[in-house]
Amino acid sequence: MSQPHVALLVTCLVDLFRPSVGFAAVKLLERAGCRVDVPRQTCCGQPAYNQGDRADAVLIARQTIAAFAGYDYVVAPSGSCAGMLRKHYPALFDEASAEGAAARDLAARTFELISFLTDVRGIDAVEASLAARATYHDSCSGLRELGIREQPRRLLASVRGLQLDELPNAEVCCGFGGTFCVKYPEISTRMVSDKVADIEATGADLVLAGDLGCLMNIAGRLKRQGSRVEARHVAEVLAGDLDAPPIAAAR
Repeated sequence: MSQPHVALLVTCLVDLFRPSVGFAAVKLLERAGCRVDVPRQTCCGQPAYNQGDRADAVLIARQTIAAFAGYDYVVAPSGSCAGMLRKHYPALFDEASAEGAAARDLAARTFELISFLTDVRGIDAVEASLAARATYHDSCSGLRELGIREQPRRLLASVRGLQLDELPNAEVCCGFGGTFCVKYPEISTRMVSDKVADIEATGADLVLAGDLGCLMNIAGRLKRQGSRVEARHVAEVLAGDLDAPPIAAAR
């Protein structure tokens, strides 16, 4: 396989709350034969876009398009951020304009981490081990916007010692939804409580997902309810980077 030049879109939540996910992503990409850079970057603009602040979303998109110009691929350990670039950036600009063309070019080069490894780089297995029983939550953006479902399960099946049990209602939203959980806290709390009940019903030691927003929401509820179930980003497990404590756990 050739060595593509990949730019990592770190994402705000990974940068501020869980840098270990970013390091795991770099490790996985390098193992897949990629040359990885982390260009200077800001938020992808998704919070502004979801709030209807189109003007600021456009300004942020322009910065992002410039920051990631010239790379073969842009990869994010987040279905929601990758979905923002792939699905929504092109709609922010006049289709006939140079900016519209640049947005479409970036969209075509942007992938969520696990789908990039499997669908673009042809990775079917990883060298990792974890003696645990796990279940997997499908994030809304990754599943519905990008069609990511089978890919993480395929790679997790190759982790030595890991038993993966299917989560009931895995495709149902956890209630995070970016600003949704702030605007509608009662509804969000009910949704994440239902999600946690489904997770605990599997008997798993560990819940995995590909979006840190979902994981922080789920892990917070698990901790508040005194659950023994731990939460981690799927990239950490696939990379074998388990030195950081589980999400929401004490250091």
